[in-house]
Amino acid sequence: MFNLSAILFLLIIILLAKSIRILKEYERGVVFRLGRYVGVRGPGLIILIPVLEKMFKVNLRTIVMDVPPQDVITKDNVSIKVNAVVYFRVLHPDKAVLEVEDYYYATSQISQTTLRSILGQFELDDLLSNREKINMELQSVIDKHTDPWGIKVSAVEMKHIDLPQEMQRAMARQAEAERERRAKIIHAEGELQSAEKLSQASEIMSKSPITLQLRYLQTLNEIASEKNSTIVFPIPMEIIKPFLDKKDDKGE
Repeated sequence: MFNLSAILFLLIIILLAKSIRILKEYERGVVFRLGRYVGVRGPGLIILIPVLEKMFKVNLRTIVMDVPPQDVITKDNVSIKVNAVVYFRVLHPDKAVLEVEDYYYATSQISQTTLRSILGQFELDDLLSNREKINMELQSVIDKHTDPWGIKVSAVEMKHIDLPQEMQRAMARQAEAERERRAKIIHAEGELQSAEKLSQASEIMSKSPITLQLRYLQTLNEIASEKNSTIVFPIPMEIIKPFLDKKDDKGE
């Protein structure tokens, strides 16, 4: 009799242990009774009917999922490898359990196929220069596919684009040629501005001869301050003509 009571007590303890569950704030329990869905419970203390009820626990926190490198052929027929990261969370635990067998695996697979199909619609230059726009399009398409499963995709980011070696060399040559082109344009613009300023200066000097004389004197001063040597510098007659005129007046 004692042994039977002990066994019954032990069975009751085991059944209570299996019927009492504690769910954290970010967890929900999808409960089935005799195979039929009866509701979502949690967080906190959950009591299940032993044997009759079964619970599937779902995490509601944002999940960060790496998408492995995918072989992609771009619109301009360049073969590349692209990997990405997907941020998603479960909004409806019941749909995540009822509508799909494994929501994590299903989201991973739809992310891989979408990555290949969407990136194949763009040229390589667009993939490199418009990554933010492409990320938003990837997020929109994946989210549309996962919405029936109660999954919300909040962001998709391309992490790395692996280019073939020959394409990397070609892009390096293109970048170098672009830098040379810009340098030549800047040099030509500088020459043009310099020529315009010289033309303006020549017009001013032609209208005012005294300006040219002052320029000669300034140049003499600069040369004399730099080198201690004898310099033969041609002086226009216009500069000394006023002094000669004064001398003639005094001689008279």
